[in-house]
Formats: sequence, structure tokens, C-alpha cells
Amino acid sequence: MYDIPALDLPPLGGASGTVTLPGSKSISNRVLLLAGLAEGETVLFDLLDSDDTQVMLAALRELGCGVRASERECRITGLGGRLRTHRAELFLGNAGTAMRPLAAALAVLAATQGGRFDLRGVPRMHERPIGDLVDALRPLGCTIVDLGRPGYPPLSLRGEAGGQLALDAPIRVRGDVSSQFLTALLLALPLVAAERDVVIEVEGELISKPYVEITLNLLARFGIGVQREGFQRFTIPRGARYASPGRLHVEGDASSASYFIALGAIAATGGAPVHIAGVGSGSIQGDIAFVDAARAMGAEVKAGPGWIEAHRGRWPLAAIDIDANHIPDAAMTLAVMALYADGPSRIRGIASWRVKETDRIAAMAAELGKLGAAVVAGDDFIEVRPPAQWRAASLRTYDDHRMAMCLSLAAFNGLAGASRGAGALPLRIEDPRCVAKTFPDYFEALFGLATAAEPDVPVITIDGPTASGKGTLAAAVAQALGYHLLDSGVLYRAAGLAAAAAGTSPDDEAAVARLAGTLDLRFGSHAEAGHIEPKVWLRGREITEELRHETTGLLASRVSALPAVRRALHGVQLSFRRAPGLVADGRDMGTVVFPDAPLKVFLTASAGHRADRRHKQLISKGIQASIADLRADLEARDARDRNRAVAPLKPAEDALLLDNSDLTIEQSVAQVLSWWQERCPLTRALRAQAAASP
Repeated sequence: MYDIPALDLPPLGGASGTVTLPGSKSISNRVLLLAGLAEGETVLFDLLDSDDTQVMLAALRELGCGVRASERECRITGLGGRLRTHRAELFLGNAGTAMRPLAAALAVLAATQGGRFDLRGVPRMHERPIGDLVDALRPLGCTIVDLGRPGYPPLSLRGEAGGQLALDAPIRVRGDVSSQFLTALLLALPLVAAERDVVIEVEGELISKPYVEITLNLLARFGIGVQREGFQRFTIPRGARYASPGRLHVEGDASSASYFIALGAIAATGGAPVHIAGVGSGSIQGDIAFVDAARAMGAEVKAGPGWIEAHRGRWPLAAIDIDANHIPDAAMTLAVMALYADGPSRIRGIASWRVKETDRIAAMAAELGKLGAAVVAGDDFIEVRPPAQWRAASLRTYDDHRMAMCLSLAAFNGLAGASRGAGALPLRIEDPRCVAKTFPDYFEALFGLATAAEPDVPVITIDGPTASGKGTLAAAVAQALGYHLLDSGVLYRAAGLAAAAAGTSPDDEAAVARLAGTLDLRFGSHAEAGHIEPKVWLRGREITEELRHETTGLLASRVSALPAVRRALHGVQLSFRRAPGLVADGRDMGTVVFPDAPLKVFLTASAGHRADRRHKQLISKGIQASIADLRADLEARDARDRNRAVAPLKPAEDALLLDNSDLTIEQSVAQVLSWWQERCPLTRALRAQAAASP
């Protein structure tokens, strides 16, 4: 996940490949609560790992459920309908799928078994209405105390042991604000249906009906067969009792599939489609109907059991006028697809957008307008007219995961702009971390499918002499920007290690060059003791420590003298230039490998300072060394690097010099980021737009 305040996206072009979806949020939190209420152990597979499910798991633990989670499965030992703790304060973030069902279940349990449960969330959750659910529960005899503004969380659910609920008359709940209120009652009331039928009646037109279908489907899996009359009257039969199904697989999130279906419709222009694994034609999720909406806009979409494939059909996409009441979350993706349509698109029946993680109608109108679209918004609709002229923009996400994921698709604007006389433009996604709510690795998945023209992918080069700290600085800058990292000096050491692992002589130029040209390297970093530590993986195995061994350095010296190896590694270096961007450190990154980099930094420090740093590093590892000897060695290496015939060490003509002799790593990073803010593609595009404005 990109844990950064903003992520700059370069103009993106084609897309193809396979993405495996995370588990459905709607299913995951429902089955977690059902497993927590049921008797016995339930083993859940492919459960979504996200902020929303983590708050539900934490709540179940607080309530006394057994929770054992691993990468493969999650084992929940349920309460069997009997409270094990009678007092808890639960923080539920911004998860409506946790707040509303838990409020109903705990209100019912507290009223009959006694207890006090206080439910809170983030500030936005305290702005999301829950009054209609509260109004349905209070007449039953549930004591619900508003801890803030009436009708909104936080709430306190209280009761005395032995209490009885008034269940003889139908329980009435509004259906035109959120289907989650009905779902909450359907999940909670089987707990008190032992002696009588419990009837729920919906007032008004129920919105988001497919989400209620999910609830009914999952209730049946846990032994509750709800009888219903359309979507107006639901009967939980007398004697209902939750029973664990034992094992249950969570299908991939159909709402998240919408972004990749749209990606295929916009950018899969060659022979290979975007293949989506984890959800398909047999899905129980209503958002699978997004497939039909995408087809109506001209996308070519195929689906089978557990998979969907999408690629571009009609182009530009066809404008659409659709009642999206049945796919409210996925409908957000249609609003961004409308940017690529041949006329204005109108999306209706979306009043529920107003009470989601943010006011999504207002938010979408504001951000699409920044891109140049003409947008008209109403109480329950949004109309989007494609930009006559696209604009670069920094896009707010409002701490809303779906805003971030939808808006990222605007990075393909060059595909639309080409037909409208405009070039491709970068954009910025503010607070990309918010995707952790449902799809923590969304941007990694997007960049794994999308391609970008090489000149459009920004590069920052950081060159400098040995022990200048360029590796640490590059890793920290890459982490701050969410960019890929290339430590070019490591390539030769990795090539030597690969040759040794393959039993190849380091003097066999052709064989080592073949290995060097196919190095499967990944660079990263982590924070340790207050500073950034670079990390390196070769074919999935971490080799950070091996790279520092003296024997590895000797291997690197031998293979680096081979011209074919240098040529092969030059190609490997270029291959690291991938969206969203690259930070590359070495000795000739700015002069030879990436001469078109918009920011080139040449890091300097006196030999004395560098020797002192190296000495402290060695001493911290228990290695004795002489500062004088280290300084002499560094000065000798500097002379060799400056005078070598191929790619001598020197600043690029347009490099900015950074003497970090007396700077902390934090100060050095801040300086590079300040330079980047002035030179990055988005800043240049925004300035050009401002200059062109009348």
C-alpha cells in the first residue's frame, strides 16, 4: 500500500494482464459478524484484509469471540447468541458495514442479556445517519443513547439482563436512505426469534436491493431461511438459530472489479484483455450488474465462473443514461468512464451517494470539474459532459477509497485527448492511503496492468561518490513519493551473486551477460532506528546482507569489467522506469542512463565526512577500522571513478549539487523533495495551464 500523502500519476496508455481481486467487503463483514454470532467455529477463506474488516475483527475480539487469522484463512469461534462480555467500547472507523449491523445486534443483546456497548468511529462516521435504524429498534424496547448528535453515531447501547422485546407487531424501517438499516435488522433479529416469528416491514422504496440479496443469501448459509414478500416484508421464522456452515469462501469484490472492467474498456486496445480473477458470472453481489452497464457504453466484456475479461470495443465510449440504484458503489466508476464518452452521461438513482464515506455526488462533481468536465449534480443524479479540453489536476479523495480508485482512471486522459487535440496530462491523487478501506494494493495492481510511454515516466537521479549516502537518500525519496527504486551499484553485485548461484564463472562474459540481462531484482526500504534502510530482493529472496559481503564486492569488480555485462545491465536499468516513477542512484544515472531525467541530484560530501560515516557504520557492526585508512581508500576510489574511460563520475550539466556533509538525512530528503515539487511534471503542467488562461 502507498503510505504517502499524495501520489502523482503519469499519463497512462495501454493495459492488459491479470488482476486478482481482494475479497468482497460487503460479504466479508457480513460473514464475520454472522460467524461471531453463530455457534461453533467458522473457517473463512479469501477474506478481505482491509481497514473495514480489521475494525470488525477487533470488535469481535472485544466481544469475546475467538479469532485466529492467518494469510490463508480466518477462524472465528462464535458466541452462539450469548454475550461473553457485557461492557465494551468499540471503535469502528468509517465502516458502515460494521457500525450499523453491530449497533443492531448489540442493542438486541444488551436489551435481553444486559450490558453497555459504546460504538464510535472517525468524524465522518459521526456524520453518517443511523437514525432510521435507531427508530426501528427503540420501539422494541432497546435502550439507545445518543452520545453526540441525535440520529448519528456515536451511540451507547444499554440494557438489563432478562429484558423482553416487543416483537408481536411488525418492525418498520425506512428503505430509501440505506439498505444497511434493513440488513442490520435481518442480521440481528434471528437472535430473538426463538419463540415467535419476527416480521420486518420496509417503508418506502428500498434502495440498493442487491445488497439485501447478499444478506439473505448469507443468512441462509448460516441456517436462517428468511421468508419474504418482494422487498417490502421479511419474516424470520420462529426457532431461527445461527449455525456455522463450517467453511466459507469469500468471493472477490465486484465493486472493485468495476475499476478493472473500466480499465479494459478504456485502455485494453491490443489483443490481450484485462483479466479479472475472483469474481464472475455466478456472483451473489449486485455490483456484478456493472458488466451490463459497461457493455452499454461499448466495452467488450466476457464472464465465466470466477472470472471477467474486458477490453475496448466502441471508442469513444457511448454516453449512457442509467438508473444506477441497484449498483450504487460501482456506479461511481461510470461517472469517470463518462469522461471518455461521446456525449453527456446521466447517472440517476444515486441519492445514497450523499450518505456514504463522503457526499459522493458533491465530491465527484468537484473533482471531475477540475479535469475539465462539465458536471451537473442533483439530489439523486449526476450528469457528466466529457472535457472539451482536459486539464491536469490535483484530485481530492475525501478519505473515500472509491473516490481514489475511480479517479485514478483519469490518468488515461491521453487516449481521449488525442482525438481532441490535447496531449496526455499527469494528475495527482491526494491521500492514496484511503484505498486501504477495501483494496490496500489497488495502485500496485493498477501499475501492474497499465503501461506508460517512457518519456512520460518521471525519473529522479541521485549520483555521487562512494559513501556519500546516495543509497539511503534515494530510498527515502522513493518512499516519500511512492516511486520505484533503482540502486544501480547493486546490479553488478547481484549479477555476481546470480553467477555464483548458477555455478557460472565470473569471467565467462557471455554467460554472465545472459544472467545479468534477466535479473529479477526488487528494491525497497523500511524504517529502522529512525532512519531509512534500503532493502534488495533477488528472485524473491532478500539479499541485502549478502550484497555487503567482501566476497560479493570482489565478484562485482570482476563482472563489471566485462563489456557485455555492462550492456546487459544498462537494459536492466532502463527497465526500472515504470509508472508511477523512478528514483535511481549511482554514478552515471544522470549522465548516461537517464539523461532526460527532470531532476538530477549530485550528492557531495568531503572525504573526511564520508570516512567518518563509514567508520561509525563499521563500528556499530563490531568491525574495527581506521578513519585514516578509510579516508585514503575513499580518495583513491574517487580518483579512479573520476578518471575511468567509461561513464566517469561527474555531475550532469543540469544537475543540482547537494553537499550533505552537515545535513541529516531528513534535511537532505526535504531539499530533494522541494526541488522535485518545483520540477515535477504536474507542477509544470499546472503552470502551463495558468499561463494559457485568459
